[in-house]
Amino acid sequence: MLMHAADSNVNAVAVTVWAPPKTWSPVIVAGALRKLVNELFDPYRPELHYMRGPGPKWRERHKSH
Repeated sequence: MLMHAADSNVNAVAVTVWAPPKTWSPVIVAGALRKLVNELFDPYRPELHYMRGPGPKWRERHKSH
């Protein structure tokens, strides 16, 4: 939509996306630390469990005769 010079009198509103709280409560700090530790030391690594190709059973069944 095109705006004309007459429509430019619209007031702009600033929106704050995130602002830190005035006081850091222990609950907020503990939650942030827990999330950080979980992100850094997550023991689940799905890439270690993916199949990497045919295994010995498949090779045994598909041997050339």
